[in-house]
Amino acid sequence: MHIMGSAEFRVESNHPIAGRLLPSPGSHAYLVRNRALAVTMAAKSFTKPSSEIRVVHVPTGEVVFRKAPAQRAEFNDEP
Repeated sequence: MHIMGSAEFRVESNHPIAGRLLPSPGSHAYLVRNRALAVTMAAKSFTKPSSEIRVVHVPTGEVVFRKAPAQRAEFNDEP
């Protein structure tokens, strides 16, 4: 787990997270002080297509943001 200052929020996934905004890609969780930064990191990051990325408020355990797993093209209704 990578820690960025005194953590209030945790960006997490069941699989390693990758993205250009991460301090060291490949971890399953990152602790962040700022909610907006945590949500931005989660929204701009990627993980295994079948796994979601969550932002959790550490003191309460509340999930404040969820990036759903990527949909496979054959299951998508859009052309």
